[in-house]
Amino acid sequence: MKPTYIIAEIGVNHNGDLRIAINSIKAAKEAGAQCVKFQTFKASQIVTQTSPKANYQLKVTSKEETQYEMLKKLELSLTDYHTLLEVCQNENVDFLSTPYNKEDVDFLENINVSMYKIASGQLTELPFIKYVANTQKKIYLSTGMGNMANVFNAVETIRATGNQKICVLQCTTNYPSLIGDANLHAMLSMQNACKVDIGYSDHVPENYACYAAVALGAKVIEKHFTLDKNMQGPDHSSSLEPSEFKELVYGVRQIELSLGDGIKRPTAAEHANSFGMKRSLVVLQDLKAGSILEEKLIGFKRPFNGLDTSYLDLVIGKSIKQKMVKDQPIQLDSINW
Repeated sequence: MKPTYIIAEIGVNHNGDLRIAINSIKAAKEAGAQCVKFQTFKASQIVTQTSPKANYQLKVTSKEETQYEMLKKLELSLTDYHTLLEVCQNENVDFLSTPYNKEDVDFLENINVSMYKIASGQLTELPFIKYVANTQKKIYLSTGMGNMANVFNAVETIRATGNQKICVLQCTTNYPSLIGDANLHAMLSMQNACKVDIGYSDHVPENYACYAAVALGAKVIEKHFTLDKNMQGPDHSSSLEPSEFKELVYGVRQIELSLGDGIKRPTAAEHANSFGMKRSLVVLQDLKAGSILEEKLIGFKRPFNGLDTSYLDLVIGKSIKQKMVKDQPIQLDSINW
């Protein structure tokens, strides 16, 4: 089974500082992430200059500044992205980014990214989704705030371009979100309805929902990553620090080990234990040679050093070749067949 693809969502947790962004890539790789994700945007193209903040943003950032002012401080320069892509290549970790406008897509195409993330807020922006899909590169489609019709329409918009490289992510757009809102079964519903790969983008403080998602078949897990939860910014407090992210990765890998290959068969350890744990057919009293085996003369006892108990009906009524003593296991060559 292919390992779950684990994405560290650095997002805007670099606070607009290239040095923090670079250190975040290295720390995420060290923690076990296979991919790091950023957001490629210009604040002026996302929000109006008077746009209020989302409720969760108001809880962790200044109430005086607008959403535009907050996002403006979180921008990276176009040159910065060239550097980040190079760092990812050097660290052997995949680079992923969320574009918000056509210009962002054009820029990311120019630096030759290999895949795209569509944010939940853009799930219903079908013309924009079509523009991204036309790159014919893999798309991770986040579905927070959406219903099944929204998801289906977005997936079909992508497919209409001939792009079949789609992974739909169950997501709850709240930071942090309640585990009771994770609704992981919706991930399976989207898989069945849209015939796509599925994953989970998590905003729950703990990792339980991520583990459950992997057990249910998620091929991708995405979680916010920060160097320090106490840094200023909208997403730090609902992100995992490096040691916590490392624990997430370890937990996911352990769950993968527990899932196995689906073939029901004894393990090597069970084979070794079967001698002492399984029972075989034994005689319950001393018997003379030629005695006829009746059911009342046969018992099931450990260890497993005689005929399997499933042979009971086959040996009843048969005679034994030689005398046997109480608790002696019945073997194939004990019977006159």
